[in-house]
Amino acid sequence: MGMRTNTNTTNAMNAMNATTTVPTRLDFAKSAPKVFRALVGFDAAARDGLDPALVELIQIRASHLNHCAYCLHMHTNDARKAGESEDRLHMVAVWREARHFFTEKERAALALTEAVTRVADGGVPDDVYAEASAHFDDQELAHVLALILTINTWNRVALSTAKVAGTDGRR
Repeated sequence: MGMRTNTNTTNAMNAMNATTTVPTRLDFAKSAPKVFRALVGFDAAARDGLDPALVELIQIRASHLNHCAYCLHMHTNDARKAGESEDRLHMVAVWREARHFFTEKERAALALTEAVTRVADGGVPDDVYAEASAHFDDQELAHVLALILTINTWNRVALSTAKVAGTDGRR
């Protein structure tokens, strides 16, 4: 005689398995408020004096490369609010093949963003750095580099703490 399964027990177990979620990870801002505020300050200082459209393009490209859906969602929305076109937003990931959508200065910043984001793959090539320095003065270039560093840090914070795209609480 076979074992009889209680349908109610099976249904309850299936429902429990369906609603089981990954444990919530820490809230970085609440767990390390001084570090979080310092990062916010670093980010704000990096943006100072840079074209807001360029800021978003850099953050979007780094977020693509780092596979950070949370930051990608946030920065594409920020770019739209700032007046960025859908065409350009769709082309950021393939900017080399869609060069006519971006200025020389933006392309230089995107190339630098890729090199710095992937620095472990061979450093920042001299030609990429030279092209960026041809389009930005020293202060602007320092700010672009700082912005690339901050978005890479934000991407790592969001990925490490399992931030969910579309849950940005900023107003």
